[in-house]
Amino acid sequence: MTKPKISIGSDHAGFSLKVKVMNHLLDKGYRVQDFGCYSEERADYTDYGHAVAKSVANGESGLGIIICGSGNGINMSANKHAGIRSALCWSAEIARLAREHNDANILALPARFITEKEALEATDTFLNTPFEGGRHLDRVKKIDC
Repeated sequence: MTKPKISIGSDHAGFSLKVKVMNHLLDKGYRVQDFGCYSEERADYTDYGHAVAKSVANGESGLGIIICGSGNGINMSANKHAGIRSALCWSAEIARLAREHNDANILALPARFITEKEALEATDTFLNTPFEGGRHLDRVKKIDC
């Protein structure tokens, strides 16, 4: 089975963790599209949240990962796009539930509040957990209005 293409983006606060997550994904054989930023120089999370969300929404990528200091701003930006269900996750368990129950298609990580190990575990769980469907599908259909 072919692994989905993953879009990834971060602001300056998430840059270091983004590089680690991206290298982890590449080591596991994922194709990764990096939407930036490309250094720890100040950058606006909105630019990267929107870019990753557009990539996922238009089908260019199967899933996305976005990272900023708290995870909140970049997550809010991504969730402005129709069809996007970005979930702020700080553990593998939250990531699992976001996929199983909410069919989340973007993982938002809070770089300043999560360890590298926790981030990689959440990433692996997010990418390897399918949506359960069933009773959850009706709820997910109500998210976009």
